[in-house]
Amino acid sequence: MNAAKMWEELEIKDDFIFAKVMRDKEICKTVLEKLLHIKVKDLEYVEEQKTIDISYDAKSVRLDVYVEDSDRVFDIEMQTTNLKELAKRSRYYQGMLDLNTIEKGETYRKLKNSYVIFICTFDPFGKGMAQYRFENFCLEDKDLKLEDGTMKIFFNTKDYAKADDAEIRAFLRYVNGEYSENSFVKKLDTRVKQVKENMEWRAEYMTLLMREQEIREEAFEKGINKGKAEGRAEEKAETIAKMYKNGISITDIAKILEITEEEVKFYLKG
Repeated sequence: MNAAKMWEELEIKDDFIFAKVMRDKEICKTVLEKLLHIKVKDLEYVEEQKTIDISYDAKSVRLDVYVEDSDRVFDIEMQTTNLKELAKRSRYYQGMLDLNTIEKGETYRKLKNSYVIFICTFDPFGKGMAQYRFENFCLEDKDLKLEDGTMKIFFNTKDYAKADDAEIRAFLRYVNGEYSENSFVKKLDTRVKQVKENMEWRAEYMTLLMREQEIREEAFEKGINKGKAEGRAEEKAETIAKMYKNGISITDIAKILEITEEEVKFYLKG
């Protein structure tokens, strides 16, 4: 598939398109309000593809959409591949949000309430629910919440019909690739089309594809796909890790290196 065709076929579930759509503050604000049932007066900060890199030797993290208001911080992730490690990743992301706040000079007493949101195109926990919310509470008394200001929410677009809220149901259905006459879905769909008509963003996407191609050629030069036994597995693992850290999806890594997605997952777990 050529790059132009790939661009034309992108949907909101593709993280590049999703991040661009969420640059629209009003849309981003509405998504947060509908998914979390909260009121957002104003968004002070919206950043796509934000990288939090606390120190040179620490593992950095790249967030799809990073959003702040006066007393809260939000990380919104579009997830299309199930690596069975979302729980641990959500823990790491939430910790990085806190560290990012402290890096700005705040003390832990002034940590903002934080929300880590994963919009998954699969059921992350296999319970057939459209939404999974997690907060910390006391095991001995489940009515006693820790109230540490953190929440993790996972949405499952495959089971959108089971969402109790009509607005959430319409949104998840749209991410799942099914259009509806919901007014906000219409607004989202219009914005997706506008993003895809933006020639600057189209060029940015093409540049990313070119970078992937360069990595692919470098991989071939190192003999990753030439069946070399000595050091082959280690080189492949390093290359896959590098590609994944640079934001290339598992599906695209598999296409670039001409291997299966299961092989990509195997090396990432290693």
